[in-house]
This record gives sequence, C-alpha cells and structure tokens, in this order.
Amino acid sequence: MDAEIENRVAELRETLHRANYRYYVLDDPEISDAEYDRLMRELMALEEQYPALRRPDSPTVRVGAPPLTAFDTVAHAVPMLSLDNAFGEGELLDFDRRVRRLLETDDPVRYTAEPKMDGVAVELVYEDGRLRLAATRGDGATGELITENVRTIRSVPLVLRSGDGGPIPSVLSVRGEVFMGLENFRRLNAARLEKGEAPFANPRNAAAGSLRQLDSRVTAARPLEIYCYGVGHVEGLDVDSHYEMLLRLAGLGFRINPLVQPPGDVSEVIAFHARLMEMRPTLPYDIDGMVVKVDNLKDQRRLGAKSRSPRWAIAWKFAALQETTVVEAIEVQVGRTGAVTPVAHLKPVQVGGVMVSRATLHNADEVRKKDVRIGDVVLVQRAGDVIPEVVKVITSRRAGDEIAFVMPDRCPVCDTALQRPPDEAVTRCVNAACPAQVKARIRHFAAKGALDIDGLGAKLVDQLVDKGLAHDFADLFRLDADTLAGLERMGPKSAENLVAALHRSRRVDLSRFLHGLGIRHVGERAADLLAVRFRSLDALADADADALSAVEGIGPEIAWSVRRFFDNPENRKVIHRLLEAGVTPIPPPEAAPDADADPGASSPAAGKIFVLTGTLSTLKREEAKALIEAAGGKVTGSVSGKTDYVVAGESPGSKLDKARKLGVTVLDEEGFRDMIRAG
Repeated sequence: MDAEIENRVAELRETLHRANYRYYVLDDPEISDAEYDRLMRELMALEEQYPALRRPDSPTVRVGAPPLTAFDTVAHAVPMLSLDNAFGEGELLDFDRRVRRLLETDDPVRYTAEPKMDGVAVELVYEDGRLRLAATRGDGATGELITENVRTIRSVPLVLRSGDGGPIPSVLSVRGEVFMGLENFRRLNAARLEKGEAPFANPRNAAAGSLRQLDSRVTAARPLEIYCYGVGHVEGLDVDSHYEMLLRLAGLGFRINPLVQPPGDVSEVIAFHARLMEMRPTLPYDIDGMVVKVDNLKDQRRLGAKSRSPRWAIAWKFAALQETTVVEAIEVQVGRTGAVTPVAHLKPVQVGGVMVSRATLHNADEVRKKDVRIGDVVLVQRAGDVIPEVVKVITSRRAGDEIAFVMPDRCPVCDTALQRPPDEAVTRCVNAACPAQVKARIRHFAAKGALDIDGLGAKLVDQLVDKGLAHDFADLFRLDADTLAGLERMGPKSAENLVAALHRSRRVDLSRFLHGLGIRHVGERAADLLAVRFRSLDALADADADALSAVEGIGPEIAWSVRRFFDNPENRKVIHRLLEAGVTPIPPPEAAPDADADPGASSPAAGKIFVLTGTLSTLKREEAKALIEAAGGKVTGSVSGKTDYVVAGESPGSKLDKARKLGVTVLDEEGFRDMIRAG
C-alpha cells in the first residue's frame, strides 16, 4: 500500500473528525460546508478504491460526533441519517438511474422535492398525541434531550390535533429543522450589539446556540421556527407515500414548508430546482439546496440505507454561500459619505457561484474584534447580492507570520487627515471634494435603486471624474454624445445610448430621486416613507426636524440627517442644477384626499389585512405598503385565514396558491389601484 495514500486517508479522517466535533458539539465550525463536502467525498472515494483502509471509526460510517454531557442523552429509535449530496444536474440523474436500477424498473420514479433548510435537525417524540421528548440529531444514533427548549418554540405543537390528520398515532417521532428567519436574525444581532454582546455569525449558528441553552427561558426569548419533513419510529400512521405522510402531519398540527412539491418525475424535480434557485434570494430564511426523496414508502423500504445515508433520498446542494480562503492584503477604500472602510483582498474563491476576491471588514473596531490579519485563513460569506464579508478567522490554522492591520491616519485618495467622531465607529475623510467620494456618489445616483441610468458603469464614472467632466451628478445631464464618444471604450453608438438613457431617467419617482441624492441614513425604505408623506421636494426641503421625525418609521437620527442635508447650500445648489437640467421627481399616487384625515373613514382598505406577492410593474413593494397603511389597512408577510386581500404581481409564487386554496380575494395591480383610489 502506498504510504502517501495511507497518510492522506489518516489526514482526512482527522480533519473531518475535528470538523464534526466543532460543528455538532461546539457549534463553532472552522471549515465551510463546501470544504467539508469535498473532503468527505475524497475520503469516500479513497476508501472505495482501497477497501483495506476502511475502519469502523471512519467519519464515513457515522453522522456527527458524540453529544455534550451537559444535557441528558437519548437514543433515536430509528437513526437520524445524513444525506448524500448532488452538486449538479448530472449527479441527480445518476441518483435517479441508481434508484431505478435498484428497484429493477424502467418506469419513471416519482419524487417529492422540498427546500433544504439551513438549520438544526431535531426529533420530536409524541405518545398518545402529546409531546414527550425532543432531541437533537447528535451523532445520528444518540442525541441531546432539549425538550424544555423545544416546548418554547411556538410552531411546535404540544398536543396533536385530530380531524384532518386522521387518527392520532399512539407513537409518533417527527423529524424537523429548527431555524431562525433572516429578519428575526438581524433583529437579534442588532439587540446583541446594543448590549455589547457578540453577534451570531449566521442564522444557523443562532438557531443552534439558542436550542442548546441550559436555561430554557433564554431559548424562549429567541425567535425560533420549525418545518417538519419526515418521521422516524411510528405506530398508527398508515400512509403509502412520503407526500401523503406530510399532508397527514400538517393535519395533525405540524408546520410543513409550503414550497414542498407534490410527486413528479426527475424532469419535474430539475425544473423545481431552477425555480427554487430563483426564489432563494427572496425567501425569508436560508436554504442551501433542496432534498429529493423517493415518494413511495414501500420503495423507500426496498431501497434501504447505507451506513450513513438512505439510498432513497439525496440533497441537491446549491453553490456554497460560505467558503474558506486566505487574506492576501488589507487596504482601505473611501465611500460616498467619506466613510473609510478596511477591505480584505482574498485569494480568489467561488462563493455562491461567484468568484470572490474582496470582502468588507466594516471598520477598524471590527478588524480588531475579529483579529483579522494579513495571511489569515478566514471564513467568508455572501447572501444574494450582499457584499462578501469575513465571518471569522480560523485561528487554529495560523502559522505565526500573519501581519496585523493598522488603520491609516490620512485619506489614501486625497491625503486629507482622517477623522473619527467620538460617537461613531467609522473613520471618515471630511473632504467632500475627494475624488473617491465624488465617484461613489455618482455611482449611487445612477444605480438601479435610484435613477437607474443604463450604461453608466463604474469605469465610465471613473473616467468622467478623472477628466473633470463630472464634479457631481448634476453634471451628468450636460454631457453630449460627442464628448462621451471620445472616452475610452466609448464609441458613437454607446455614447448615443447613454445620452438616451440619461434623457429617460429625467422623469423619476420622488422616492428614487431622494434615495439617489445619497442623504446619510436615507435608504430606499426611508425615501419611500418621506415621498409618501411630503409628496414634493419643496415640502420635504422645508420640513423641520419635528415634522420629519413625526413620520412613522423615520427616527430622530434620520430626521436630523435630512434637515442637515437640505440646510447645506452646496446640496441645494446641486438639486437646483438637476431641476434646471430637466430632472423631474414624480410624487407617488394619491393615497387619500387629505393626508391628515382619518384614513379609515371611507377607504375600502380600512381595517383590512393585505399580503403582497410578486413584482408590481409601477410600484415598489414599500410604496404599495405605504399606500395600504395610509388607507387604513395592514400588510402582513404570510397568507392565512385572516387575510382579506392578496395583491399579486408578476411571478407571485406560493402565496397566490395558498390564497386561492383559502378563498382569499386576489387583486391584480389594476384592481389594487382602483381600491386605493376609491378611498
């Protein structure tokens, strides 16, 4: 046997054992999911190729690691196995071929598919319809008893319902995934930071840490949720298919993900995967793939399981949103408000299907808190279009020659002395004419959430500022095709297209115009609220701080920031030049004839509950929400029996299906506008 191969197998085992311990026992992972999956697949391949190297204590023959002794432990009546992974359509088709071969059939096999929640797997054991115990997965055979903590999760039924779920089974072990929604996660971290506590790295870590509290009162204060996805040991639940079983569980009172797809063949599974990838950025929780299961339970039993995973199910993983890489350098960049932000230059790595080579470090305090050094191995993450960030340093992989970062005392662009206000964590360049700030302000003004000027990219903005053609965004509307055509990578046609795009952008929603001005603390949400309340640029510019802070959702800090912006003569001058150039901010649609009158007096929306789904063609979601609230209605995030109206735009998703199932009135965009106008 080749000694190099033996050493590699031993190294892989040690690495995976350590990773399992830190992930399952300490809730403090030191490698990403993607790296773990690669190492596990390499070890499995080597053990398959060299059977003599197989050992009973290999990570490939069990799931996880032994639980901590701080909790009592319990054995699972049916082991909670892991899932094999597929990383592409080809590997899913290979899985389908294996299933049909083992079942000895050429007929299409029907599968259910569901989002793979990025949370914590638990088992809930019911006897005679009452929750008797709850346990973590642990090492797959034995888990930690967390019954009192799970009882605090409101979506976990304490007593099962009879009726839609049929007879209540005498014994029922239900498996589910405990998770924390993204908005709740952000609020929890904000609250922890206010108290001086360390924030959680991601929602999964927050859920794991919350479940494993010895004091269940701490867990009760955390916004945990659960989706149930399967069963273990059962007595008295007679069903033939996995999908039927999920429906029965829903009838018994368990929460089932509404995105679970009914049985279909492998081509329908592939189509759902594509839809799920599109939905992923808009979902209110994290998913890292989808789970595909043979639907027929008799076929599941025929297929059986391997040592660590069932043969009848597979996880089709998305591209990783977290990865490990190396910090090659740290520099600072200057933003549109003068904020000087440390940025890590990384050894390029694929994260979520995107090659990442830079990640924000936020501010000097954050660099010190995380102790990020040049040469460190770090965990980086990205979600949707969010700028990648360094989550943590893998200190166990330090070599000792890493270099600490020192914040500069002068602006790297204009050489102005940097300042840090005593009440802020951010260091700033106070020179408003700093070219870096000018470029960033123009890019922000032209971005999609603002004036959406097609063709005005970052490199072109750099040229315009460097050549003295644009000192602020008002200068953009004085550019002509001949001037633009003389710039690098700009021909006559590109120049004409940009001039046309600038002309189209002159008529712009007031909210988008306000957002584009780059007023500090005024994001898209605040801009929407200000536009709906004041309805004109003049009215907003003349409003005092008390009138501004009286707007629901606009706090004193935003109010004073708006007031300071309009009190600055230079800002007033730029706005005047924009209006002179023909830029026309358009107020939002009328919500009521008198903004100070009782919105519920005559509006058909008054007192009604609305749910918004899909994309509206002429209104942003926040604008639609503001109109509903101005008319006396309320907007919620999910459809239920209490919902009065669902407003459906393009690509509405599962909320529309649920509305139709419950008989809720569905309004298209025109119908919604008619209702608001009627008020």
